[in-house]
Amino acid sequence: MALGAVVARAASPAAPVTLSWLGDTPAPASTGVSWGVPWPKGAVPKDQRFALAAADGTMLPLQTWPLAYWPDGSLKWSGFATVAGPERAGPFTLAPGDGTAAGGATVRIRQTETTIEVQTGALTCRVLKRGGSLIESLRVDGRDVARLGRLVCIVQDGPDGSAEVAPRRERFEGRLEQVTVEQSGPVRAVLKLEGRHQAARGSRAWLPFVVRLYFYAGQTSVRLVHTIIYDGDDQKDFIRGLGLEFAVPLREERQNRHVRFSGENGGLWAEPIQPMVGRGGRVVNHPDGGGNVYPDQLEGKRVPDRARYSAREQGLLDDWAVWDAFKLVQANADGFSVVKRTNPQSAWIPCGAGRRASGLVFVGDASGGLGLSVKNFWQSHPASLEVDGATSGEATLRAWLWSPDAAPMDMRHYDTRPHGLEAAYEDVQPGLSTPLGVARTSELTLFPSATVPARAETVKLAQLGSQLPLLVASPRYLHSVRALGLWSLPDKSTPFKRAVETQLEGTLAYYQTQIEQQRWYGFWDFGDVMHSYDAARHVWNYDLGGMAWDNTELGTDMWLWLSFLRTGRADIFRMAEAMTRHTSEVDCYHLGPLAGLGSRHNVRHWGCGAKEVRISMAGLKRYYYYLTTDERTGDLMREVVNADQKMIEFDPMRIAQPATEAERRYPTRVRAGPDWFAFVSNWMTEWERTGDTKWRDKIVAGVESMLALPYWLKSGRNLVYGYDPATGKLYPLSNEVGSYNLATIQGGAQVVFELNEFFDHPGWHRMWLQYCRLGSAPADVLKRDQETGSEGAGARYVGEQGAGSQGTPRLAAYAYWKTRDAAFARVATASLLRFGGGPVTTTRIEGHLVLNPVDEAPRISTNGAAQSGLSAIEILELCADQLPTEVPPPAPPGEGRGGRGGRGGRGPVAPK
Repeated sequence: MALGAVVARAASPAAPVTLSWLGDTPAPASTGVSWGVPWPKGAVPKDQRFALAAADGTMLPLQTWPLAYWPDGSLKWSGFATVAGPERAGPFTLAPGDGTAAGGATVRIRQTETTIEVQTGALTCRVLKRGGSLIESLRVDGRDVARLGRLVCIVQDGPDGSAEVAPRRERFEGRLEQVTVEQSGPVRAVLKLEGRHQAARGSRAWLPFVVRLYFYAGQTSVRLVHTIIYDGDDQKDFIRGLGLEFAVPLREERQNRHVRFSGENGGLWAEPIQPMVGRGGRVVNHPDGGGNVYPDQLEGKRVPDRARYSAREQGLLDDWAVWDAFKLVQANADGFSVVKRTNPQSAWIPCGAGRRASGLVFVGDASGGLGLSVKNFWQSHPASLEVDGATSGEATLRAWLWSPDAAPMDMRHYDTRPHGLEAAYEDVQPGLSTPLGVARTSELTLFPSATVPARAETVKLAQLGSQLPLLVASPRYLHSVRALGLWSLPDKSTPFKRAVETQLEGTLAYYQTQIEQQRWYGFWDFGDVMHSYDAARHVWNYDLGGMAWDNTELGTDMWLWLSFLRTGRADIFRMAEAMTRHTSEVDCYHLGPLAGLGSRHNVRHWGCGAKEVRISMAGLKRYYYYLTTDERTGDLMREVVNADQKMIEFDPMRIAQPATEAERRYPTRVRAGPDWFAFVSNWMTEWERTGDTKWRDKIVAGVESMLALPYWLKSGRNLVYGYDPATGKLYPLSNEVGSYNLATIQGGAQVVFELNEFFDHPGWHRMWLQYCRLGSAPADVLKRDQETGSEGAGARYVGEQGAGSQGTPRLAAYAYWKTRDAAFARVATASLLRFGGGPVTTTRIEGHLVLNPVDEAPRISTNGAAQSGLSAIEILELCADQLPTEVPPPAPPGEGRGGRGGRGGRGPVAPK
């Protein structure tokens, strides 16, 4: 049998899979949707075709493509795309079949030397292969309804100064350098557009971008995923405005032109640019009878041209104000304003306000127009939506992802000096508190239209753009396939299980509350949570060195994703999605000297000097990629596949454990975990995505090297080895038994649990099981176990301290799962309700003690919450037949779910 092949459970051909809308909420309007489905080992051949049926048996259009393979070449994950709307409430049935439903519209692509044209059957989109426009034109019903879609950026050369000294500003526009057709139909087409922002007047080009355009058969809407990578000088390049704009042709007279902004909770600001009403309710009447035309105008319906009205009514039209520019500004998470003006020489007039706009703007006339929606609009403030030139023959529609009405984007570090691990849990190092190479991804939807949509339809488009629909398999099916690790399904059938589940639910609910109460929102912050809490100030440590933003520290992303997988809850999915979008872009480097690495927690997301692969690793992104097929996330996983090369420049233990002269004979040094485990997550992901066994061989090289170490995984101080990225081989640095408190608690255990499902290397499985069984064993026991494989019965070397030192009691649970020695299960399950279980207890703090009322649970830290949550989810699965029935007595007062720092205030690379 080939190395890496898996002796699988006997697999039968794939059975039909039931799919539902995420949250059981159908799409509010017809739309394209893409999603992923996993398959059992060996069950689905790589060339399998599928069919999708609605609940009434109607066959829906379907496109499929492979996302990942099992080592035997069978499909592990498949991507799918279809088109559905509110009439399809679900459930849906996915089964082997003959593919695309016949008779429907299809996506077609035509290319010339200079252009790419995408035709969906309802829309024609023309894209230039190079140049200053992303989208040359959008055509509906034979008319161009939008054109010259381009990226825009306004940069100033310093922060805002005094009123007398204003920084110089410069406009940049996106310039295409490469366009790739990634999918070409029949249901879904994807274009990848890459380039940089070019000075409108000058030669400077900077701020690389990646934009993907998604088209679906029969649809006029276009999904747009927009990424910028910051490559400027944080002391000089202050972005004042960042977004995209379109020219929208206006063919109708001014009384048939309309502007709309979506508000919150279904609200809509919708006005014609010249409302046909005046003093004392003076109106104009329909020339053909039928009375006042004003109600029709407000609905967006076509009203007669000026020439058809009486001379008196034409006089009214000539005398009523005509409004040329409109703007909605979301300055923060708690307020937006709408203003309009007649011309640039006149004042902006307030005409509406609210709390949280959902992020859609429309401009157009009775012959067509363009709507544009920004997902997570208010959450990603400061943002704004603009329409300019509505009185001319061509309006400009702008979506500002960073609003020019706000202060400029300031990428500088929060201080000019470091504050140290002892004082502030901070690991600032010269030159490393840099934003050079961090990225930000935004999602938008374009809604070209042949006319002015009805008000109710506009609201539906806003809903669609702000929360994209998704089809998902049930938690029970995902659990049965074990394609994303080891985790349990919720079960409250006993008092003990009920207490654990209540504790899990309560901790998640607490963080959802904190996101809202603490306003963890903003362009560079949304998606992340804070690290730890200051009970005296009644705030999270937003300003305290390494105690501020969490940056994935102890697997927070994984905790959220496993929580979603087991429950299927839409609110947890949205929380995990936002975190993955943030941590994979903002907390990581995508170009420059730090490319491939991520930043440890800090006041600024990129502020800490500890740059590590465990923050950028593919293991944190796999969940989102496979569930949604998101191509940008696929890019991010691929860009770290050779991140181990960076260890030559950035030895992760260079400060905590400086290399000796003898250790410098190797190219670099790494820890078993989190470093090597993070490399493995990158390699195994690329292996399963491509089937290329060279990535498997990198894992094998490391495994074989470890088996040659004196104490296998337990070798060396802090489990630090010499490492050669060119060969993947590891080397001993000392002849001592080692231990390291961070080895598996920063995602390493979850990576290995997934790896073990398809990596069939007997030596590896034996070594990993030893690591789980013999956490505190001395040297002689470890050596003897290499021969016997049976030392440590009765969990003799995995007590509370042993389990805690190696990655929480989940490793003891794994030891039980494999050995069936109940003593390991007792160690693991004893940890589940160490703090009493049940709901999270909070205290309401309000009045003069805080700026706004908050619900406080100071015993909770994010490190503790993430690790206790992951451990519980895994132990419930691994020790399912050994769980107590009743709830044990609570722990003594003073103990809590994770302390101040969650790991004793130690630094990012400090040994236990």
